[in-house]
Amino acid sequence: MVVRILLAIMAVQIAAALAIWYAAARYVPLDLALLLALLAVVLVRGAINANNFRMARKFACDVPAEHRLDLGGRICLFCGEFRASMLASSWFMLRHRPEPYFAPDAHALPVLLVHGYGCNGGYWTPLRALLRRERISHATVDLEPVAAPLDDYVEQVECAAQRLLAATGAPRIVIVGHSMGGLVARAWLRRHGAARVARIVTIGTPHQGTGLASLGFGENARQMRQDAEWLSQLAQDDAAHRALITSVWSWHDNIVAPQTSSRLAGARNVAFSGIGHVALGSDPRVLCRILDEILGAGPLTRPLPAATIS
Repeated sequence: MVVRILLAIMAVQIAAALAIWYAAARYVPLDLALLLALLAVVLVRGAINANNFRMARKFACDVPAEHRLDLGGRICLFCGEFRASMLASSWFMLRHRPEPYFAPDAHALPVLLVHGYGCNGGYWTPLRALLRRERISHATVDLEPVAAPLDDYVEQVECAAQRLLAATGAPRIVIVGHSMGGLVARAWLRRHGAARVARIVTIGTPHQGTGLASLGFGENARQMRQDAEWLSQLAQDDAAHRALITSVWSWHDNIVAPQTSSRLAGARNVAFSGIGHVALGSDPRVLCRILDEILGAGPLTRPLPAATIS
């Protein structure tokens, strides 16, 4: 469904560009008209990103002095988020193929990647490339339907976890969840327990909700509002479960606001600055930290065959 939505958006953009090209070609050369048409589409996408930052500012928390950005930093923040958004929505997610990757000589626990609101597993393309280079087995799960209640996704994660454990022979996995995916991972942990998970890494996850959730559609968006009963119930998880979680977030997230909503008591909290919400999944600093968390979750040790057990 996500691909169909993205294709529809892409079709609207192409139609708009062609209309602008046709209209402009009456007054300027064809190549200049094409350039103007493409520029118009880019400007609209840029305006959408700018509006996200504007709305997030209404709910933003106070940023510590050491994390504040100057003008150059704010420009880099916007450009990085715009680039990440364009790549994710117009390339990575459209080309997503959900096939898992199994490394025959894997040395780390396998990883299950859980995407966020309105995305699919293609969001993880930069991280998947890193995991392949590091010979770490991994799989993605595509949460469907797009607007379902968060608890409806739990069994989808459970099925994906079972397949990954069976295929790799590993005793445990690491789960990495972006945004809403981090909440789904915690809901899975609440229902199925911690026996088969070594670590959960949440990336830009609104653990206490986000002010921008009121602009989303679907029950899952409503459950991510700051006053949502679902979040209140999730907050009753025990300390042992939270000790398994590392929350990675940004002081300049343009979707999760207040940004400190990603800070989870009892978990390891890692804050970055100068990174937008979508860009958290491709920023080299964040990718390095995710890799450290995966490797730090423990080495891959497979159970001995029954015939060798004395």
